[in-house]
Amino acid sequence: MSVESAILLLAGLGGFYMAWNIGANDVANAMGTSVGSKALTIRQAIVIAAIFELAGATLVGGHVTDTVRKGIISPEALDGNLDEYVYGMLAALLAAGIWLQIATRMGLPVSTTHSIVGAVAGFGIAAGGIAAVDWGTMGKIVLSWFTSPLCGALFGFLLFTAIQRTILDTVSPVARARLLAPFFVFITFVIIVLATVFKGLKHLKLDLDLGEATLIGVGVGALAALIAAVVVRRYLSGRDNLEIGDQYDHVERVFKYLQIMTACAVAFAHGSNDVANSVGPLAGIVSVISSGVLEAKAEVPLWILLMGGSGIVVGLATWGYKVMLTVGTKITELTPTRGFSAELAAATTIIVGTRLGMPISTTHVLVGSVLGVGLARGISALNLRVMRDIFSSWVITVPFTGVLSVVLYFLLRWIFNSMGGLSL
Repeated sequence: MSVESAILLLAGLGGFYMAWNIGANDVANAMGTSVGSKALTIRQAIVIAAIFELAGATLVGGHVTDTVRKGIISPEALDGNLDEYVYGMLAALLAAGIWLQIATRMGLPVSTTHSIVGAVAGFGIAAGGIAAVDWGTMGKIVLSWFTSPLCGALFGFLLFTAIQRTILDTVSPVARARLLAPFFVFITFVIIVLATVFKGLKHLKLDLDLGEATLIGVGVGALAALIAAVVVRRYLSGRDNLEIGDQYDHVERVFKYLQIMTACAVAFAHGSNDVANSVGPLAGIVSVISSGVLEAKAEVPLWILLMGGSGIVVGLATWGYKVMLTVGTKITELTPTRGFSAELAAATTIIVGTRLGMPISTTHVLVGSVLGVGLARGISALNLRVMRDIFSSWVITVPFTGVLSVVLYFLLRWIFNSMGGLSL
């Protein structure tokens, strides 16, 4: 077997391994709140997430791949030595995957984006010095690590507060839900449609601008709201005179189905954004070995996106329950209205980040959204010990993967150079 073939094989396995760990760890961000609120069982969550994660990865995943593949490391700073780039990207894949597996074993929801970006930056500094890293791009990515959880928390806090004040804390929650539920259905479907069509379906040769996508979203949302108005009115008819506790139960049941819809949107958005963390380095390796150059823009083959999406699904189904339970049950007590608020806030933040080509952290967004929903009920509603453990794991992620990537980079370079090296 040639060195090129050996590297391609190892890169393919590494990409799948990374994707498997993304599914095992980040699945909590797509489905954890639905399981925690009992809107879905773990088995139902796995099936639904598998469908929408794979759809997001294959239909929209190429958008942020370029940022991870080329935007972080400048090939020019490596003096045109593409061998170093290939070895480093392979080391980054393996380092990030190893850290994610460790964190998943401990039930900690860490950022896969942190993991891969830290690993890529680590090998870049080792191979080409400080100048090898594009610090402008890194700065934007680092900024998104702070803005993502803050935006998620803000949206989650505002959305659940609105539901509290307009529905739950009123004299007749059922009557208010009958009036306002169609509005929330409208917002939900607009977000879902935007996630699907706003410059997302390039692989299907459908590239809509923001105005066109918004018009389609508003149209679909309006139709869904009309249908919801009829269904919700029929379901809640005659329940206004029930005891307040029974009214809450019926309102929560309505939001249970809205939460499932938002969970699908988060899964789709997660697949579209985080698949880049597994296939981005792989796409860079394949591009360099096949063409001998690192082009400014390289088409990501559909088979790579499919492999990344499939790996996510396998990891989700085999080990996803560990972190899913942490996010869904240990941060704060969730109900369908709270879970809906967190997931819609997260979906909105993730979709905006994906459209901007920024590899934002789904973990930070969703945890921030859950945190915001919990804060809407007061600080006592949060499990501060669990939050401390989660935040600590976030701090460890970047330096750990960076150092591990450097070690693996030197090891892989020694192994493959001893086999004759790449002929690039």
